[in-house]
Amino acid sequence: MELIRGLHNLREAHRGCVATIGNFDGVHRGHRAILDQLRERARRLGLPVTVVVFEPQPREFFAGDQAPPRLTRLRDKVDLLAEAGADRVLCLPFNDALRGLTARQFVERVLIEGLGVRHLVVGDDFRFGCDRSGDFALLQRMGAEKGFGVEHTRTFVLDGERVSSTRIRTLLASGNFAQARRMLGRPFRLSGRVVPDQKLGRTIGVPTANLPLLPRPLALRGVYAVMTTLADGRTLPGVANVGWRPTVGSRRPVLEVHLFDFDGDLYGQRLTVTPCARLRGELSFDGLEALKRQIARDQQRARTFFAECPRAPETSDTLPLASAPLAREAAIPDTSDGPRAAGCDDDGHP
Repeated sequence: MELIRGLHNLREAHRGCVATIGNFDGVHRGHRAILDQLRERARRLGLPVTVVVFEPQPREFFAGDQAPPRLTRLRDKVDLLAEAGADRVLCLPFNDALRGLTARQFVERVLIEGLGVRHLVVGDDFRFGCDRSGDFALLQRMGAEKGFGVEHTRTFVLDGERVSSTRIRTLLASGNFAQARRMLGRPFRLSGRVVPDQKLGRTIGVPTANLPLLPRPLALRGVYAVMTTLADGRTLPGVANVGWRPTVGSRRPVLEVHLFDFDGDLYGQRLTVTPCARLRGELSFDGLEALKRQIARDQQRARTFFAECPRAPETSDTLPLASAPLAREAAIPDTSDGPRAAGCDDDGHP
């Protein structure tokens, strides 16, 4: 799979493809159905599958901290798109130059001159171009003029409900990791490389592996029972805090993980963390002793959860995933000072 960053990196060899355009945040089962649809058409035409995405995502460009939280970083999104059958991913920087293109200019420069698209698959509610003036009808007209086909995406429904990134964000925020997994087609995970930090956890008997997060709205905030996969393949239980650490202060959000019954050096290792159950919101405490007492309660609740939910060892897809927060405290609002995302009723195409 090839990642192409920007129109200027397109070459003649990239022309001629079946393509789609969108955010593809989370690369959930609905997105995978679109990739299946693209692959069917690509096989008939003997062409590669190209997915066009934007960085930042358009709503992040316009709304900043009020944009919906991301489900996947660009790196993970590209990997997941490759797994789903994309041959190429064209990542366009969403900036003033791109947003200033009219709908016709976007089609001509990106789809025709850039990709030489032969067939396009998009949602029939897809809007694009300056002031969102372009729509599915315009694509059909330009396709007829320029010689490429246009087809709308098939809606993917699960249990009578449309699968969307918006719905998955809601499920994660409510602690329903079981249903989020069904919609994603895999457990929701966070990953990153362990970096040195304040090492405060060691001073209170709770050493943590700290993974910095991008300073964007977070899909998760609070304290969770987690399973963490190490670089050597071991998967260990533990407890994690995701957020801004209001008691000790933090300039940027962080994922800090305490692994149960583990003693070792994790600095520099890439970890994959699977939240299994929400324990509580992120709270501000009156000093380290109060924080230490709460952490002990969090650890006990997480240990009890894992003890009561047997799993197949070393098999991440059979991890216990809660369908609701474990206790009333889990519904307590966060009191950290990190930015919050405004509600969003549409995750964009697709």
